[in-house]
Amino acid sequence: MNRKLLLWLPFALCTALFAAFGFGLQRPDDHVIASRMVGQPLPQFAATAAIPGQPGAASSDFRKGKPRLLNIFASWCVPCAAEGPMLMRLKDQGAQIDGVAVHDNAGDLAAFLGQNGNPYAGLGLDEDGRAQIALGSSGVPETFVIDGAGRIVHQQIGPISEQDVPKIMAMLGKAR
Repeated sequence: MNRKLLLWLPFALCTALFAAFGFGLQRPDDHVIASRMVGQPLPQFAATAAIPGQPGAASSDFRKGKPRLLNIFASWCVPCAAEGPMLMRLKDQGAQIDGVAVHDNAGDLAAFLGQNGNPYAGLGLDEDGRAQIALGSSGVPETFVIDGAGRIVHQQIGPISEQDVPKIMAMLGKAR
């Protein structure tokens, strides 16, 4: 009887470890990723105009006294398309949004914006990812709340959800 128990003991231990690991993944302690960019001036970048008739995006645009959003996205990004309605909602509520499309091209962007709407006042194309790296962005989508002096107030990592819209609008109001 003891021999059977010893044979099953490693299996039981492995099962318990996998269960504990799975439980930890389902219920992480911290849901907020702290950004080192918050409180810092917006790094220097310039992204050329992505589509005709719309200006590009540059860090100098964010130092003109009005708080704005900077959205880092890509036409090939599924979560970016999913956050499109929330960006349009922010725009409808008065938020000025500038975008930087990373590792993208003008043709794909035009199709993406035609399908998902264009909430952007300025839209830059960052084909080589230099602007994204300067901003400390690790992926797409990411959205920065920038105050009127060009300082980063908040960094939203991942897509903007319906619950995030009031919080972002409040941050824009306080950033004046």
